[in-house]
Amino acid sequence: MRTALSALGVAFTAYLAVGGMVWTVWPERPLVVVAALALYLATTWLCIFWAPGTTPLPSWLVVLAVVTAIVVPNASWYGAGDEARLQAYATWGLGGISALLAILVVRGRVLTAWFGVAIIAVIGSFWIGIAGALSLGAVGAAVWVGIAQLVTGLMARAARDTAELTELQRSSSEWLASQAGRRRERRVTVQRAIALAGPVLTRVIETGGALDDDERRQARLAEGRLRDELRGRSLLDDDVRTQLEAVRRRGGEVTMLDEGGLDGIAEEDIAAIRQELATTLENAESERVFIRTSPHEHVAVTVVGRSRSEDDPDGEEVVDLWHEIPRPKSDSGPDAAE
Repeated sequence: MRTALSALGVAFTAYLAVGGMVWTVWPERPLVVVAALALYLATTWLCIFWAPGTTPLPSWLVVLAVVTAIVVPNASWYGAGDEARLQAYATWGLGGISALLAILVVRGRVLTAWFGVAIIAVIGSFWIGIAGALSLGAVGAAVWVGIAQLVTGLMARAARDTAELTELQRSSSEWLASQAGRRRERRVTVQRAIALAGPVLTRVIETGGALDDDERRQARLAEGRLRDELRGRSLLDDDVRTQLEAVRRRGGEVTMLDEGGLDGIAEEDIAAIRQELATTLENAESERVFIRTSPHEHVAVTVVGRSRSEDDPDGEEVVDLWHEIPRPKSDSGPDAAE
């Protein structure tokens, strides 16, 4: 699109310049006319091709465009002579400069373009009178600049709307993907819960709740496994599950809570955290163990163990296990991925 518009601008300005070379009457100063044409083409083509991917134009090029808007019409009338002021090759500068001003609008110099309209209106009035200037190009220049500003504004707005729509589509796609992932995770969790609790629930229904001691112990273990899957899935692997089972089989209680503290940590680092957690549970002798992911920037998981004190007649619990699994150095917290 940019290449096509640039080619169209070159062709149109060249067409206008050709009008300045069609001499129905030989101008008094042909070299002046030719020099004005050369200055016009050089300036307009510089404005078209100078870093086309960026706007606005640099200040020095804007100054050159203003100088061209002043010099070219004056030079055209001066070179044509007094007897040929109304000839097409003498008045072509009004239309040519109008095209240059429209280019300035497209390249982000709107105020300069309107200043140029005022310049050529004043110059035209000086050489051919107010009526002649208005009828031969000053009004057209204002129209061209106005239309260019309107079209440029509409295109900019369309670009902003397109960018906003693209962002909305991206956000919508991310939301749909996250929802699909959560649905899959819920299905896996439900399937695992059914696998864990299904046999126990079936036995409860069959016996009407009259379970023997071994069945009650199996039900308690199944409940613990189910809670682990629901509350601390990101902390679980086969080794951790084995150690959790061992703690419960010896009569201990385990509570796991994952509130997103491991979000943003690489999978290999999470595997190392799970390995350290399994080792900690293997050596734990507490009656009650609490495992919680931590939002602290240096701590990934906190493991706390509490047991009844043998020296306390009231049986108050004391902390006999406190272990903090450090967060990997490459991660600085739950929001590091953002």
